[in-house]
This record gives sequence, structure tokens and C-alpha cells, in this order.
Amino acid sequence: MSDMSVGRSAYGAGYDNGYGNYGDDFGGKKSSPGECQTCKNRMYQDGSNEMVSFKAAGHIDPDNAASVVMSHEQEHVSNAYQKAEMEGGEVVRANVRLNTSICPECGRSYISGGVTSTQIRYTNEDNPYQKDLKSTDAARVKGASVDIDAG
Repeated sequence: MSDMSVGRSAYGAGYDNGYGNYGDDFGGKKSSPGECQTCKNRMYQDGSNEMVSFKAAGHIDPDNAASVVMSHEQEHVSNAYQKAEMEGGEVVRANVRLNTSICPECGRSYISGGVTSTQIRYTNEDNPYQKDLKSTDAARVKGASVDIDAG
């Protein structure tokens, strides 16, 4: 599982109150999205152990954040398919989720990161259980497509 999340900068990104919500460091004053320093200084960084973009923190324009974060998460999906191909596996499931949050300074909704989860199935032909499963499947399937006309 991979995770790209927003790093809170020292420029007033708020504080975590322990419930996943950020408190208001601005004395209750809300700014307009055009002058919001929190949005202007928001940094994104990948938290996975894969070689993908955003290993070093970087700023993303808030208007482009959804497409940039989705593109980044698709790198993780692509890596899963490459790994499965190299190791004789099959990608069974690949899921990408974008997270949203509300800026504590201006109240604007923004993409706060993304999470990719993948599942790869590997078959081991030397495993006796796998061999037994194949023979059971073969016995069940034999004759399944036969249509004999008795007339």
C-alpha cells in the first residue's frame, strides 16, 4: 500500500487536534482562497518505499492537485503491474483513493493526498496444493461444453 500525503508547513497549516482535524492558527479569521498562505505553501510528499515522484516534498497548484496526485498514484499501480510481470504474478486488484480536506485558513476544499492499494496473486506450480487444485478444476470442467444430441 502506498501513501502520498500533504505535509503541514511552518507557514500556518494548522495543528492536528488528535481527531484528524486541523485547528485554526489564525484566531478565527478566514482569508480568501486567493491570498491563503496555507494553500500557497502546501507541500506534498510520497510516504512509500517505492521509487516514484514526490519523494522530496513539492508544491502542487491547488487547481491541478487532483490530476497530479492521481497521476502519481497511477505510478504505484504501474509499479505493481511491472512487479507482477517480473515475478510471475497477476494483479488481482488495484485501487486508488484520493483524500480531501478543508483548509483551516480559507475554508477551501483541497486534495490532501492519495492512497493506492494493490493485490498480486502468485501461483506456485511446485506447491502440491496448487497441483491438486488444478486437477480438481480439470475434472470439474471436462465435458462442461459438450452438447450431445440424442436424436
